[in-house]
Amino acid sequence: MQTSKTRPPLLTRMLRTRPVSQSDDSESSHTLHRTISLFQLTMLGVGATIGTGIFVILGDAVPKAGPGVVLSFIIAGITAGLTALCYAELASTIPASGSSYSYTYATMGEMVAYLVGWCLLLEYGISASAIAVGWGQYLNELAFDLIGKRMPDAIANPPGVHGGVFNLPAVILVLMCCALLIRGAQESARANAIMVVVKIAVLIMFILIGMTAFHSSNLHPFMPMGISGVGAAASSIFFSYIGIDAISTASEEVHNPKRTIPLAILISLAIVTTLYVLVALIGVGTQPYTEFSGNEAGLVQILRKITGASWPGIILSMGAIISIFSITLVVLYGQTRILYAMARDGMLPSFFARVNPKTHTPVQNTIVVGVLVAIAAALVPLDVLADLTSMGTLVAFGIVSTGVIILRRTRPDLVRGFRVPLFPLIPVLSVLFCLYLIAGLPHETFYLFGAWLSVALVFYFSYSMRHSKLENP
Repeated sequence: MQTSKTRPPLLTRMLRTRPVSQSDDSESSHTLHRTISLFQLTMLGVGATIGTGIFVILGDAVPKAGPGVVLSFIIAGITAGLTALCYAELASTIPASGSSYSYTYATMGEMVAYLVGWCLLLEYGISASAIAVGWGQYLNELAFDLIGKRMPDAIANPPGVHGGVFNLPAVILVLMCCALLIRGAQESARANAIMVVVKIAVLIMFILIGMTAFHSSNLHPFMPMGISGVGAAASSIFFSYIGIDAISTASEEVHNPKRTIPLAILISLAIVTTLYVLVALIGVGTQPYTEFSGNEAGLVQILRKITGASWPGIILSMGAIISIFSITLVVLYGQTRILYAMARDGMLPSFFARVNPKTHTPVQNTIVVGVLVAIAAALVPLDVLADLTSMGTLVAFGIVSTGVIILRRTRPDLVRGFRVPLFPLIPVLSVLFCLYLIAGLPHETFYLFGAWLSVALVFYFSYSMRHSKLENP
């Protein structure tokens, strides 16, 4: 270990980078197994994206943008698409678990990477909580359609929302997902692939039934709150594109990651954006936008109005329940792998990098994540969680796009399985779009995000810098 006399200056330590050649190495005591195929990884990306963003968030987004929410989804999709190209290049160059944290460590230095890691922990942890909050809403609708009764508000909602005290369904969902993750990555990927096929089928059913009641008059006025409303809605719904990052967290458990990860990112994004825009368009075309305000499980209620029957709502509720289970599973998976990567680098206690020799999964890590996410899901309202998740996601995405530019300049010799087209235009546009959406978030989100990063800096200077593997080679 270096003594204080031989240590390099503080700034040098903060800016030290992890060599790219090390990025796909793993110590023999901390190994993950390559068991995930292209199809499973694509389904993982779709599973991490289609969920609360379309099944639940319309009730919050449509009142902000009106029918212009369709444009909001398009703006969010364009931003995600630009960033996806950047992710694809870095993932094909640096196939390491840890996604944008690992990419930033190789391009911008340790402290920036560490802060990105904390953004990812916020992005995944809070996102999982936000997603789980919406699960109880569809459980309630299913119970109503089947037996004519709903769960008591006190256990169906978080505090301050419709008389809620403790969101019990959200806690149950998180704990079930953690139990599945502990069994193994391959088992989780297989279960997720099945659930994704179900959710796509359910959304197609909604689109087909909704088309029978579509009235163009409901699209007027298209932007009642102006372009600012459209931007605000796009900022709020962006958290639903977390699947792009989730794909790259699986780099060390995927067959042929340099080819598989870029393909999975681009294919899943095309599937997701198409479905999002179609569902949003059909949704706002079937009823006046003012009827979305405060709506829980809004898609089910739309089907009830259109058909006058309960069976479409039952099918959609069941699909949403499966869908939200799927996305919670994948997001929790991403959270545990970020913690694993950071702990393996010495940025967090080694406890989070311990892998069970039988299941080849970070069991203790998963248990800790499950408990913390369950607490947040039980006690915090959806809108607060969604905005905070969008902030963490957008910051991480913007830094990844910047990393592509830096790595092209500093290491042009690296073999890249995929190269961003129209360089540097695409990465620059990605950063600008991310900044535009960040600007549309509420002021309270900036305060909470600033507090989060402040805690991260305290932990970095008091623990992580001294325990970094680069500090103690």
